[in-house]
Amino acid sequence: METKPRRWLIAVGVLASFVAFVVVINFLWAREIVTSEMAKLMFAGLTGLYVGFGFLIAVYLAVRRMH
Repeated sequence: METKPRRWLIAVGVLASFVAFVVVINFLWAREIVTSEMAKLMFAGLTGLYVGFGFLIAVYLAVRRMH
């Protein structure tokens, strides 16, 4: 029963870090430090990283359960 609260905290932490990065990207774009194209590329890269690592973690957990 102890793993559910921990998983919940990890999920909230990952979501909070993603939102924080999106806020930083929007701030950089709003202050015109980066162009809109660069901001879109940064967001695409960030999304790719989170989806890619999420997939790797899911596969790792699935393989671990097989053993």
